[in-house]
Amino acid sequence: MQKQKIVHPDRNPNFATGAYSDGVLIDGLLFVSGQAAVDFKTSKFVLGTIEEETVRTLDNIKTIIETAGGTMEDVVKCTVHLADINDFDRYNVVYASYFKDIKPARTTVQSVLAENLKVEIDAIVKIS
Repeated sequence: MQKQKIVHPDRNPNFATGAYSDGVLIDGLLFVSGQAAVDFKTSKFVLGTIEEETVRTLDNIKTIIETAGGTMEDVVKCTVHLADINDFDRYNVVYASYFKDIKPARTTVQSVLAENLKVEIDAIVKIS
């Protein structure tokens, strides 16, 4: 039972981050930390509409999953934090477009998010 740290390939090692890993892979399960609309090359948030932030957030998650050897179709569970639950319908259209067949189990809640972010998403992935 060996844990493997998964790092977003664009993460700039010169920028310090919080006390977390982008992802942790263990026994075929990938746990992706809460991701947001961040540019990993600069380690800065890229704020925008709920749709724009959801796209960037899910693209970041997709890249972390692919780095670990999986695909978005392998996602089994997501937890989503929205700064404004009234954005749900707009975020949900973008979110749904990332999953073709069986959608992951999901929890969506309204939360206070740092840096004026509109969305944060974490994921659990079963990698074959």
